[in-house]
Amino acid sequence: MATHGATDGILDDLDIAVLLPCYNEAATIGDVVAGFKAALPGAHIHVYDNNSTDGTALKAALAGATVTRERRQGKGHVVRRMFSDIDADIYIMADGDGTYDPEEAQDLIRTLLSEGADMVVGTRRGVTEDAGRQGHAFGNAIFNKLYRMIFGAGFSDIFSGYRAFSRRFAKSFPAVSGGFEIETEMSVHASRLKMPVSELELSYGRRPEGSHSKLSTFKDGAKILWMFAMLMKETRPFAFFGVISGAFLAASLGFMAPVLAEYLETGLVPKLPTWVFSMALMMISFMIFTAGLILDSVARARAEQLRIHYLSLTSLRQSRHQTAFHRGETVRPRDKRRAA
Repeated sequence: MATHGATDGILDDLDIAVLLPCYNEAATIGDVVAGFKAALPGAHIHVYDNNSTDGTALKAALAGATVTRERRQGKGHVVRRMFSDIDADIYIMADGDGTYDPEEAQDLIRTLLSEGADMVVGTRRGVTEDAGRQGHAFGNAIFNKLYRMIFGAGFSDIFSGYRAFSRRFAKSFPAVSGGFEIETEMSVHASRLKMPVSELELSYGRRPEGSHSKLSTFKDGAKILWMFAMLMKETRPFAFFGVISGAFLAASLGFMAPVLAEYLETGLVPKLPTWVFSMALMMISFMIFTAGLILDSVARARAEQLRIHYLSLTSLRQSRHQTAFHRGETVRPRDKRRAA
């Protein structure tokens, strides 16, 4: 592995943006910004305030962050705005609640560079102890298993908010969700385009006094389930519509069986409406199955177009740093005056 000295030289020459979406995090945001400024001295710290009412924006600005206000409520809207507004070589995204350790940001960046990844997810060690919210811990386990069943293996903590991204991930990510389901959409996007990704287990702390979780176990759980269904429909339409088609087919056979048995026994069809209804269900099943086949071809074509766009965003500058990292070389730092 490359030496830390070589790594530090590479980090000095990279444009690193730390992105902190915030909603009512005045109790913690000042310390979080200060932590990232100390851990990544050359990085630009951006706080996006999502209609906070407790002075979050002021605390962030006083700590030295660049503050931008996003009026549309929801983390998904904030992430879409951040990726659109900011141009950098590497993006670090974290929460403003103080549960992620800023000192571990360099580990995320080193992993991104050494493994040539487009996204590194900081999986949360001890997430089940988050403020004693056992409902959240149970939901995390269930939704992660469900994700692996639907979209395949590759991620063990799809809800982690501590991530590092390459420029080509940030600029190719469509970000269609509006809420905190955005992390799930990021994982699906990476899986869909077969991007190189990695995970790194990091510490996860409790919220400090005065900071409260914005999540609702049941309401937000329902939103995640809906997001899973929508993402499955868009990325795996054959499987999505195949399940619906199978349900209609099973219902058709259920209504059809007694009528058919009676016909074979007596030669009569006394329940003609039931027979007609069962045939209608079967026709609907066939139509949905056909729609799934057609939409699957469309989804494959869309995935190919997205991947071509993603590949067109490959950063030659980042490739240069990855090569230097593997060789253990130090890249000459950029001219700070020119960068300013």
